[in-house]
Amino acid sequence: MQGFTGFMWLLSMALIVFSGFALLDAATRREDAYRAADKKTKPFWLIILALAFVVNLIFNILSFLPIIGLIATIVYMVDVRPALRGLSGGGRSRGGSSSDGPYGPYNGGR
Repeated sequence: MQGFTGFMWLLSMALIVFSGFALLDAATRREDAYRAADKKTKPFWLIILALAFVVNLIFNILSFLPIIGLIATIVYMVDVRPALRGLSGGGRSRGGSSSDGPYGPYNGGR
């Protein structure tokens, strides 16, 4: 029984970290990027993700509300975040190398 309790605690901590990361990511994105990506507004996602974070802090993982919060966090991470990153050019999703400049590859002055 002690192993199960430890596993559930680790799972609960993972959910708290996951929802906290999603909340911080949503807070750092620009307001107009949400509208440009044709997603809900930034305050909507901040409220939903903040509620998911608080619910994960308060309730046991086996109750119903953390599962709803997990679903909302997954929707943000799988659907909204990639759309926002695509608009802002975050990451290396465009397929260029690290030596690419704004007008093409940098060739060292040759």
